[in-house]
Amino acid sequence: MSQAIVTMLGIGGIALAMFVNFSIHKIEEGHIGVYYRGGALLSSTSGPGYHFMLPFLTSYRFVQTTLQTDEVKNVPCGTSGGVIIFFERIEVVNKLMAWAALDIVRNYTADYDKTLIYNKVHHELNQFCSVHNLQEVYIEMFDQIDENLKLALQKDLNTLAPGLTVQAVRVTKPKIPESIRRNYEAMEAEKTKLLIAVQKQKVVEKEAETERKKAVIEAEKTAQVAKITWEQKVMEKESEKRMSEIEDIAHLARERSRADAEFYKTEKESKANKLRLSKEYLELVRLQSVAKNTKIYFGNNIPGMFVDLHLDQELLPKKSP
Repeated sequence: MSQAIVTMLGIGGIALAMFVNFSIHKIEEGHIGVYYRGGALLSSTSGPGYHFMLPFLTSYRFVQTTLQTDEVKNVPCGTSGGVIIFFERIEVVNKLMAWAALDIVRNYTADYDKTLIYNKVHHELNQFCSVHNLQEVYIEMFDQIDENLKLALQKDLNTLAPGLTVQAVRVTKPKIPESIRRNYEAMEAEKTKLLIAVQKQKVVEKEAETERKKAVIEAEKTAQVAKITWEQKVMEKESEKRMSEIEDIAHLARERSRADAEFYKTEKESKANKLRLSKEYLELVRLQSVAKNTKIYFGNNIPGMFVDLHLDQELLPKKSP
């Protein structure tokens, strides 16, 4: 009896361990858990951490709610000219918001990206290629494919799956038929040669332009130096002329002052002489002159040179009648 009890307890312990093992599950950070019971999606979700569920009756799936990158590989694309090309890898960076996860899983399953990302990438690329030729897809408009594809995907997601956003799209260069690729390589080589020739021409033109500018600068420099020299000479001549005029004016002023001084002196002397030549003064001068003369003549007739007849008639001896 005790052995049977031990066996039953052992079996019960094993069953309990299996129950606990299948009941406890872990949700990683950056994900949420969605649950199915009997194939039907339940309305509850769980965040990161350990959680319990009914084993065997309930199952769960991880749904990532952080940035994830979906890679779509080997997408065939037919151009408007009928050339089939292949895009080896297209990367779509997208993010599912946690609040929208349950509705999107309900509408598109937990593998929603297959419907909303992978299939849409195929569709949009073929739409793009069908209205453009190989030259446009491979060369001219290749830099626009990323942005056009992103806008087209997001436009549909805004309607079909709000809460799922496309952050970026990266498209690799498509593979084209080998014969066409060699032609493009040859064309690129010719373009490169042309660009090199154009660049050489630009360099030659630039050098010629530089030489021309240097010549113009030298000519302008020479002209400016000549102009400055000429202006300097003109200024020197004007300075000399001005100095000469100043000297002439100064000389004229000195001569005028000298003349005015002579005139003033003469005028003053003339006035002084007029005042000086009075009868009394002349008589004094005559007498002084006579006094200085050592020869005195006596007689009836004294030379007139010694006598002022006008002044000294009274000094001459009178003749008897």
